[in-house]
Parts: sequence; structure tokens; C-alpha cells
Amino acid sequence: MANFYTDNKDIENVIDALDLSEVAALLEEDFRFAAEYDFAPKDAADAIDNYKRALSLCGDICANRIAPTAEETDQVGNVLNPDGSVTYTPGIRLAIKLLGGSGLMGATIPYRLGGLNMPCVVLTALNDIVSRADASLMNLFGLQGIAETINAFADEELKQAYVPRLASGELTGAMVLTEPDAGSDLQSVKTSAHQDADGNWFVNGVKRFITNGCGDVLIVLARTEPDTTDGRGLSCLLVEKGPWIKVRRLEHKLGINGSPTCEMVFTEAPAKLIGQRKRGLITYIMALMNGARMGIAAQSTGIGEAAYRAAREYAASRRQFGTTIDALAPLREILSTMSVELQASRALAYYAAKNVDLEAGLSRRFESLKGSPEAPAVRSRMKRHAAFNKMLTPMAKYYGSEMSMRNAMGAISVLGGSGYMKDYPVERYLRDSRITTIYEGTSQLQVVAAVGGVTGGTVKEVVADILDGIELDDELAAARAAIDALDIDLDAAIEFVKGREDAKAYHDLSARKLVDAAIAVVVGALFIRLAARLGDAKRAALRHWIAVEFPRVRAGLEQVRSGYAASVTDFETLAPSILSED
Repeated sequence: MANFYTDNKDIENVIDALDLSEVAALLEEDFRFAAEYDFAPKDAADAIDNYKRALSLCGDICANRIAPTAEETDQVGNVLNPDGSVTYTPGIRLAIKLLGGSGLMGATIPYRLGGLNMPCVVLTALNDIVSRADASLMNLFGLQGIAETINAFADEELKQAYVPRLASGELTGAMVLTEPDAGSDLQSVKTSAHQDADGNWFVNGVKRFITNGCGDVLIVLARTEPDTTDGRGLSCLLVEKGPWIKVRRLEHKLGINGSPTCEMVFTEAPAKLIGQRKRGLITYIMALMNGARMGIAAQSTGIGEAAYRAAREYAASRRQFGTTIDALAPLREILSTMSVELQASRALAYYAAKNVDLEAGLSRRFESLKGSPEAPAVRSRMKRHAAFNKMLTPMAKYYGSEMSMRNAMGAISVLGGSGYMKDYPVERYLRDSRITTIYEGTSQLQVVAAVGGVTGGTVKEVVADILDGIELDDELAAARAAIDALDIDLDAAIEFVKGREDAKAYHDLSARKLVDAAIAVVVGALFIRLAARLGDAKRAALRHWIAVEFPRVRAGLEQVRSGYAASVTDFETLAPSILSED
């Protein structure tokens, strides 16, 4: 039988090369849970074996039960009923049942609440596999962040009431954030929450672009402080599906048609406060958004995988001019670049996820060691990985989403006219990929989030972390020298930007080029680590990355150092207004 994990050795290879032993020890609290739960691992090797078993189970379900429904799901979509409820397409209903029954819907939830207690790296790989089968399904499967948020910030009563049922797939959830006039600018949220005389909370307002807004458990960002207009007046509340919520519209979208995107009206909806008032956006939603970034990085990688495989298979079988078209140099260039960029996206996403796990695990360990001599060192490492994550999570989302679009476009190029037709799935991959550059923060916003780490020197620390303990032979040492040389060019461009009189505006104009170069450096280091552990295939990918990607990002750095800023200073001339002056 087909299996989307075992047929893709890159997933296992990256996980092995990253070495999850410390992650497992932190998550299992030095494997103390083995005494309480029969299925909890007794050591790191046992834990990693469990992770791979879960991935293989997911790969089996996705290959044999979910992927065959993806085309129908795309064509049929979900149905908005007259009473404001939503009926999922048959393939999505089946997938939720299968994945819930397997326990995978609670992959990252603690044992005590019915989960598998697995790390973010494993969830990232699961989302990668699910997205290869059907990208729209990931939007529901990946909403495990709802249960994680309740577990992290709600009181014990709410945890016990909802988290086990979310982990089993009995309930689905949604994060209900955006509004007609508050998309990326969540500080402008107007949906309100008030208390009655008995202290009960009620929510009123309109929300838009809500993924799975028809779900059973909704985490709603609402204004609990009526005299405020910024993020400090927002709180998180849990609202259950009921007659007080009406889905008044399902968006008609370009892609991911199996994922219902809802416009919702809340009318005196009973609610329960999660955590503390006024920390909804600043603390809770920011934590949820970081997890969502990792989900989209994985979703993008899965789409890129599906697109690459469709193109590679077609090129190997399609004959033109007396040969299969994969013998033609231009198509070989397209396919080689698709493959290497896909590998880059996976390595970056999984490494970012590992850092998420290390920050979380070290944070828990620090809490348990407070006041002890070991605590300061643990806290120092925790803060280091937190700084890494501030840069790496938006990088992974940005690079992965842009890669998925390039791979989908590349697949259509390889298939030619056939790729433009619905007879093949690659046109769906292109449609599905486009949203990844938009939701959970556009590519431009990811650049803004990442560039502070780039200009603040985090790149060098990340490279040192990646290459720690790696022995370099002559070829890999030369690759390291090439990475160091690009990093020097990046530093020169950063200093040029900082020295400008219009430093703020020019910084914003140059940010994408700086982040692109930083990604090239980080991924280069990851390819060195992978090549040292895995051999020839990754060495070839490393050589391609240095030969193709480094010149591209260097051109961007040269443009930064040129000082050209007419896109801003001569904007009205270059992009004249088309609005009538009358």
C-alpha cells in the first residue's frame, strides 16, 4: 500500500539529522511518564520510534484514504445550510473521523488530556504529509493549536471540558480573530464582550475570513475593555457553537475549497474567559499565531512536495522529440531547482519547529528549577532559543509559502497545456498554494517579523547552533567558507542600511532582500549538516543551493548597497495615480 511517509525519505532524514533526543527528554520530563502511561516512551530512542510510527500511520491514512478524495473535495466544497450551519464535504468528514480515531488530532496534547505528547517537529511533519494529500484538510487538522492554547492558558475546568474532546476529533475548533475592518491589524478588533451582573460573559460582533468558523469550540478575540482602542483592551474567550452564532456566508475562494472560510455574527453568545483579561492579543494570540506560522510552513512544504512529484512523474513519462522530456536541459533545471527548494523549505521548517520545542521544553524545566543553581543556565538557553524563534518561525512561513507557489508554477510549466487543465492536479496545487502567502500573516509581514533578528546578529548564532559538533571534510569546509562570505556581504548591506539618513524607510524597502540573504545563509548551514549526516544526495543539494541561490540573493544585496530608493521617493512618477481628480 502507498504511504506518504515511507515513500518520502527526506522527512525521516531531516528528523534524524536534527537529532530530537533533547527535545524528547524535555517533553517527556526525563521520561517520567513511562511509569504512569503504558504507551509513554522510556528513553529518547523509544520516543523517536513513537514519532516515526505516528508519521507512518498518518502517511498510510493520507495516501490511501484522504488523497483519493481531494479532487472531489475541491470540486464539491462545503455547504452553508439555511439555518446557518455548515456541512463538510464528504472527504473532509471522513478525514476528521480517521485522523481523530487514530489519535493524531491530539499529537501535541499532554497524555493526561488524551494526547500523544509529541513535539512541534512531529506536528510539522504530520502537517507536511496531510498537506501533500489535501492542503485544505491541513487547515482543520492543524487547528490543534486551539487545544494547545486552552491547555496553555485556560483554567483546569476548561482544559478538562474541552481538550480531550478536541484531541479525539470529537470536537473541531477555530481561532476567531479577523473582522471586516481588522485583518492584519488585530489591534483594531471591534467585536465586544461584556459581563452581566452575575459575571457571565457574552460576545457580540462580526468576524470574517474565519477558517472552520463552523467549528464546535471557538477562541474569540474580543474587546473586553470598552474604553480602549488598541490591543491592550482585548481578551480571549471560548465560545461554543450554538444558536447565538450564525454563519452568514461561506467565502467563494480560489483554492483550499475543503476548508470552510466563514463570515460569522455573534449575538449575545455565552462565553468563558481564557486566562486573564487584556492579555488576549499581546500574550495568547501571539503564541497561537507562532504555532499557526509553523502550520503554514508545513502546509506549504506539503503542497510543494505534491507539485514536485506530479511534475517529476510526468516528465519521466512524457515523450517529445524522440525522448522523455526529463532529458531536456531546461526542464532538468526547473525540476532540480524545485527539488532543492523543497528540501530547503522542509529543513528550515523542521529546524524552526525544533527550536520551538526547545524553547517550550526549557521554559518548563526552568519553572521546575527556579531557585536552584542550575536555573540561570537553563534560562539563558531558553532565551537564546526564543530569540532564534522570533526570526526562524516567520522565515519558515515566508520561504515555504513562496516556494510552494514557485513549485506549483514549475509543475504547470513542466506539464505545459496539460498542467493548465483540470485533468491533472497541478492547477489545484497552484490555487491552493496562493493563500499560503497571505493568511496567518502575508509574506511582507513575515519579512517584517524576521528582519529584526537578521539585522540584530541572530543569523550567526543560528549558523553556529546548526553546525555545532559537525565535522567538515574539504568539500563541506569550502561550503562553510562560501556561507561565511555571503554572511559578510549581508553584514555590509546591513551596515549600509543603518548608515543612511533615511534609515527607517530604506530599512523597510530593503528588508525582503536582507531576509532572503539570511535564509540562504541559514539553509546553507542546514544543508551542510544534512550532507555531513546523509551523504551524496544532500551534498548535491548543497552544491546547487550555493551555485544557484547565492548569486540570486547577492544580486539583491548589491541592489541594497546601490542606494536605489526611487520606489519610495519617486513613487507618484513610477506608479501614477489612476484616480480621477474630479
